[in-house]
Amino acid sequence: MEHARIERLLRIMKMLTGNVYYTVDDIADRLEVSQRTIYRYIDSFREAGFVIKKNNHNIFRIDKSSPLFKDVSQLLHFSEEEAHILKRVIDSIDDTNLLKHNLKKKLATVYDYKILAETTHKGRMADNLNKLIDAIENKQCVLLKNYNSANSNTMSDRIVEPFGFTTNYVQIWAFEHQTKTNKLFKVSRIEDVNVLDQSFQYIHEHTKGYVDIFRISSFEHFSVQLKMKVRAAMLLIEEYPLAEKYMKKTSVNQWMLTTHVCGFEGITRFILGLYDDIEIIESDELKEFVKNKIKKIAK
Repeated sequence: MEHARIERLLRIMKMLTGNVYYTVDDIADRLEVSQRTIYRYIDSFREAGFVIKKNNHNIFRIDKSSPLFKDVSQLLHFSEEEAHILKRVIDSIDDTNLLKHNLKKKLATVYDYKILAETTHKGRMADNLNKLIDAIENKQCVLLKNYNSANSNTMSDRIVEPFGFTTNYVQIWAFEHQTKTNKLFKVSRIEDVNVLDQSFQYIHEHTKGYVDIFRISSFEHFSVQLKMKVRAAMLLIEEYPLAEKYMKKTSVNQWMLTTHVCGFEGITRFILGLYDDIEIIESDELKEFVKNKIKKIAK
């Protein structure tokens, strides 16, 4: 019974903070409870220290500037890499432990990108992120106001259908109406986000690009393979935890990394830092990129 109450509280919190506005009647219908019950939950939020605002249309909102709201957001947010580390710890628990399955299930829900993003960005960017998160969830188009493009060196408005974030909300994948293509937009370059009263029209066209273990994003990727000594292998896992999934121990003092990368900049930075401990097995393009980088450094 207590579990059901907590679940309702969390669902109401989400509805009272999103960009879709609900009346008490709406919330009661969605949760299949009475209006009186919803008012009791709202009172519980007030008693817990949340700032609650109400407008003339009987719409209640939790003020996101409430210190307690930010504290809760911080507790709930994990990046994919942090979740991966926690999963490794949970996996080490004996399979006979009854809590193990529940912990993994709860972790899978916690690190989803729809969880509030105030912990990684502040101010205007946090507000824009919350609008984008709600737009993704409700499948609504958005206007990216005065987007500052590094490629064209221009500022312009873009109507897009957002559908996913890269690591730590740095960029967002979105389908742009004007060009009819999927693109990556850097969140810090968006002046403002206006959620439009227009549903997705091209949902079947939505295609995410790739994000490699070195946190580089692109719509294309390349096969690479590195032979590493123990020191390089351990440092790689420490700095880029997701790399562990693509590593194999081939001898007592040797590991092999076989993966795809979205570009050679990220992996090259790692190779140059541990040049004596790493041998490039694949690819020739990566070898050439590293050679050219060394030549530039030498100059």
